[in-house]
Amino acid sequence: MIRVLIADDQALLRASFRLLLDNEPDLTVVGEAGTGAEAVALASEVKPDVVLMDIRMPEMDGIEATRLLDGPRVLVLTTFDLDEYVFGALRAGASGFLLKDTPPAELLAAVRVVASGESLLSPTVTRRLISEFVRQPASPVVRGLERVTEREKEVLLLIARGRSNAEIMAELHVSPGTVKTHIGNLLAKLHARDRAQLVIAAYESGLV
Repeated sequence: MIRVLIADDQALLRASFRLLLDNEPDLTVVGEAGTGAEAVALASEVKPDVVLMDIRMPEMDGIEATRLLDGPRVLVLTTFDLDEYVFGALRAGASGFLLKDTPPAELLAAVRVVASGESLLSPTVTRRLISEFVRQPASPVVRGLERVTEREKEVLLLIARGRSNAEIMAELHVSPGTVKTHIGNLLAKLHARDRAQLVIAAYESGLV
């Protein structure tokens, strides 16, 4: 059972999300929060696997709340498809970013993907993320990059280009277990929570 906390300042939206999620046999809503501060406090009590996080909320916005959370995966939902929110949410540790007009079936799939430890970005978000990092100068240092092997860098580049584990396996002619080992090493060496943060590390370091 995947435990979900809903954080949104609109009660009607929270109720809609709860109805959608609770109708699924493998999903359950364990709490609702109307502000970022409430989300952080409630998450420490109910221990959700995934937090559906709105960005614009009173007292504390969703980006700051995401930064303060320790443990649950965060799937950011917003009506605002703006770069500053995308980059802020990802840097704060969000594992996924979707617009609120995402079809219900895609939202349910996204919760499951994020809960499994994967990252998820809508295609438009991915394109904007790539184009933004292409315009920016590379950061001189990404913490832990000096410990990454050449093979791990190959895997990191493929992750940054949106390849799945199966595609990485086929391209590098390695086993599924080897791919998982490389990804685990990258997460540990680069102090990344998930694949989304590995993508950011790849772009900020200038590898891509």
